Amino acid sequence: MAQTFTVQDAEELAVVERGGFVESRHAGSAIVLSPAGDVVTRLGDPDATILPRSSLKPLQAVAVVTAGAALEGEHLALATASHAGTDRHVALVRDVLSAAGLTEDHLACPASRPSDTATRDAMVREHLEPAAIRHNCSGKHAAMLAACVATGWDVAGYLDPAHPLQTHIREVVERLTGEKIAATVIDGCGAPVHALPLASLARGIHRIGTSSERSPFALHRVAGALVRAVRENPWVIDGPGGGDTMAIERFGVFSKLGAEGVQIMVAPDGTTVALKMLDGSLRAAPLVALQLLANAGALPPNEVADAAAHPSFAVQGGGREVGRIRATV
Repeated sequence: MAQTFTVQDAEELAVVERGGFVESRHAGSAIVLSPAGDVVTRLGDPDATILPRSSLKPLQAVAVVTAGAALEGEHLALATASHAGTDRHVALVRDVLSAAGLTEDHLACPASRPSDTATRDAMVREHLEPAAIRHNCSGKHAAMLAACVATGWDVAGYLDPAHPLQTHIREVVERLTGEKIAATVIDGCGAPVHALPLASLARGIHRIGTSSERSPFALHRVAGALVRAVRENPWVIDGPGGGDTMAIERFGVFSKLGAEGVQIMVAPDGTTVALKMLDGSLRAAPLVALQLLANAGALPPNEVADAAAHPSFAVQGGGREVGRIRATV
């Protein structure tokens, strides 16, 4: 059976402290690339294969645009988002579908309630049912459907790994990462997700994060436009209080989480980090990524320290802060 790295191959990346007592430890693997793409830091086993989950979305977004999806600005950022399902996010999804002559009935992602608490509570009060358009991957799905319409591919079965769209996405992923896909499985939203070494994911994200919109190559122009769209619209990529939104707003990074403890981040100078928490927890992942970028000289250490003091990294006891989640890299 294919599998990721083992406990023995992992390295401690963060701890959880409660009243001065180290209560939990998060171990994993991480890799940092310089602006030129050279390896700066290796922790654990970054050559091990992982499932990038939603951290693969930037590569999928580049693929759907090169396949014909005409997306710009907020709508382009939405293609790589794991959004909170707010009404603003839903409006963007409907924009993309409407422009393609489609409706939310064409979405094949599961019906879901939004992760945004206020929006979810409002839906419950109004007796609204879960909906596919509220799923955090609905932006990616809408972009995939838009690419199918633009290229003339059948919108039915667009999630089938054998569908022409998914074949194109797989080819773009391999081109950007320089790696043959090790395995393809089904993600939580129903779309194919491709297993890759963590180091290869880092290379692909580095190529996206350092691409120029003035490049002579269309793939790089699209990647450059995607990075700008995300940095200019951090609310789209995640949502209120989200780790990606916070990191983009505060540091101007290109940031994308993935389920089961995956995080990628590119600093404005091109320094890139990719990490995987072995226990699947995301609670420390953005903090560790920011700290690794600071260690590499890509972000100001004092500003990263300020971000580490954010309430989202606090440990609560009796209704007050009694500890912190702390990066140990």
